[in-house]
Amino acid sequence: MSDDEFRGLRRAADYQFGGSGGTALFAGADALDVTHTSSGRPRQIHTADGRIATYGDDGRFRLGLAGGSRLLDAFDGPRHRVVVGDESEPFIREGRNAFAKFVQSADSELRPGDEALVVHEDGYLLAVGRAELPGSGMDDFETGMAVKVRQGAED
Repeated sequence: MSDDEFRGLRRAADYQFGGSGGTALFAGADALDVTHTSSGRPRQIHTADGRIATYGDDGRFRLGLAGGSRLLDAFDGPRHRVVVGDESEPFIREGRNAFAKFVQSADSELRPGDEALVVHEDGYLLAVGRAELPGSGMDDFETGMAVKVRQGAED
């Protein structure tokens, strides 16, 4: 990966996840394996831990579990987090969606379409996915999908 490509990916991650998102996701740039589309655009970013993220056509990252874990370690709560309890843990861990009924708290800055970290109340990562509801209202809703889970911890 060229220095220009690396800087561009970090800049996009900083914009999407906040100030130090690029640093958190792409620490250890030498160990990153980037696959490209046939046109040469970056597509998948992997490391020995697994998939960090997929870089979409829209210029946004779709987190993998390894990327979610890096963001979880880098940011203090509640940033990018949706917290659930024991009742839904086994289902979300398997990769099933997180429903609003089971959300205990969420980052009030989350908007529908943002990448979200689904975390157990004890603080460990259960899944990564896309927020379907605003974070400020997730724990207020009694029905509906809060996070469309892309990858669970046991997927």
